Amino acid sequence: MPNRALWDLRARVHGTTADDRFYDVESFLAGRQTLTSLEREMVGDVAGKDLLHLQCHFGMDTLNWARLGAKATGVDFSPVAVERARELADRAGLAATFVEADTQRLPAHLADGFDLVVASHGVLCWIGDLDAWMSGAAMALRPGGSLVLVDLHPAYQTIASLDPFVVDWPYGGGEAHRETISDTYASPGLETEPQESVQYPYSLGEIVTAAATAGLTVTSLGEHVAVDLDPRGLLTRGEDGLYRLPFGDSHLPILYSLRARLPD
Repeated sequence: MPNRALWDLRARVHGTTADDRFYDVESFLAGRQTLTSLEREMVGDVAGKDLLHLQCHFGMDTLNWARLGAKATGVDFSPVAVERARELADRAGLAATFVEADTQRLPAHLADGFDLVVASHGVLCWIGDLDAWMSGAAMALRPGGSLVLVDLHPAYQTIASLDPFVVDWPYGGGEAHRETISDTYASPGLETEPQESVQYPYSLGEIVTAAATAGLTVTSLGEHVAVDLDPRGLLTRGEDGLYRLPFGDSHLPILYSLRARLPD
């Protein structure tokens, strides 16, 4: 399965090094909220709701939804990630269910089980079959439930560096791009065992069309130029604490947000 070895390795090392930029496990256990303001705004009140978190990695965000009152279930295709997520839930004293599964082939027992399906930050670039991913999200929703997706904007993903300004990634198309990598976004100084990475670029139009094809009604689509995290480490934080991507006298979007509803 593409990327399994890569994400098994990342699930083992993330949150274990002093220079980890994303996964400070001890502060999470002490109560730190890992969800961004955009995620919380888009998803809304989760108290008492059944929430399915796709591509949950080792569970920190899933467990933060649980802290906010959701009946949370996380799904990841890495058995290492799922095992760590269950261990983290025990350490945090939080109730959540973790399922090992490919989000392009969700198990049937998840069907019609959730008020919300959520996924965020570095999601669809790992998905070879976008239609299958969207169909699985729709399958898991109850009538009237919503998918909420917050992810890197395709325009931002095309950029390799800002100074000099270099673009090395296509805007959409879904074609597989392979490379061998020996590092991780979470700990820039950590050298890891080389692994193959396979990623897939999708345009905003392709993503919205896939949601509609799956039977979902898009109710909100946002493009965000000022955000409270820099998912790729390319940007400079402004005096207001937000990150922006300069482009001439304006800014390009860094994230997009999509909310889509399954009709009653």
